[in-house]
Amino acid sequence: MPPTTPARRAVVAVMASVALLGAAAIPAVAAPHAASAGYADDSARLGYQKAVAARVLKGVFEQGDTAVVDRYVRSDYIQHNPFAADGAETLKGLATSVHAQFPDAVYDIKRVISDGDLVLVHSNVVLTPGTRGSAVFDIFRFQGGKIAEHWDTGQNVPESSANGNDMFSTVSWPQTSQPGPGFLTAYNKKLVTAAFDQLLVKKDLSAIDRYWGSEYHQHNPGIADGVAGVKAGLGGYFEAFPQLAVSRKRVIAEGDLVAVHSHYVNAPGERGRAVVDLFRVRGGKIVEHWDVLQDVPESSANGNGMF
Repeated sequence: MPPTTPARRAVVAVMASVALLGAAAIPAVAAPHAASAGYADDSARLGYQKAVAARVLKGVFEQGDTAVVDRYVRSDYIQHNPFAADGAETLKGLATSVHAQFPDAVYDIKRVISDGDLVLVHSNVVLTPGTRGSAVFDIFRFQGGKIAEHWDTGQNVPESSANGNDMFSTVSWPQTSQPGPGFLTAYNKKLVTAAFDQLLVKKDLSAIDRYWGSEYHQHNPGIADGVAGVKAGLGGYFEAFPQLAVSRKRVIAEGDLVAVHSHYVNAPGERGRAVVDLFRVRGGKIVEHWDVLQDVPESSANGNGMF
């Protein structure tokens, strides 16, 4: 949710802009050279992008090392987090202040996928040990081997859940946070795009019967588990907001994981919410879902909008 004080806004801006820290799921690299990196194949390039992002964020937020920003982030870095200005210098300044204020902050990475020039990260960001923290999705665009642009969504983790699942775990089998084989990416991306458009853009609940698996696991804390839960939850949502408009902005997929970044507007004239929905596909059916929702604020520090 949007912060309520300038200090909190600065914290959220930096926290959410680079929540990739401690990425055990990302291959480690020793001092990658972004501008001149050569790739044996597309898989190597995607892995390189993940590794560069992790290197930057670990250096900045665990060590306060802003030199990694100079090395791996473009000077004309474009920011879509509404609480942070454009540019690598702003990122360095915010990172320094947050690291000083929250030296024990933990960026607990749950899953990372990369598609084309985009990297998406799902994480539990805990600034103060012992608190539940926030669920955050970050999207980074790479250009010339460096981070060039960033979008994100963040929300506080609630005390309880309607489905009994936390906002981060993998429940469907196999219980791994790693994306599945790359040869599945194109098929799963097409499937989820079609399912998303039918269900959320067209508000057609029959999409659930067509695209959702009988064993479906829900991580949105306000919706009950299973197919019946998503039908009831979204059915009630559509009924409450008959003029709901959902516009899909970008789809990012790797293996069996597919993320959709979109703008939900409940009624005409509202600013709406920035939402990232992450789906897991097994055997041609959607079997698991995570999401993060953030209100679009009235103004932005960068003027770029959240999308």
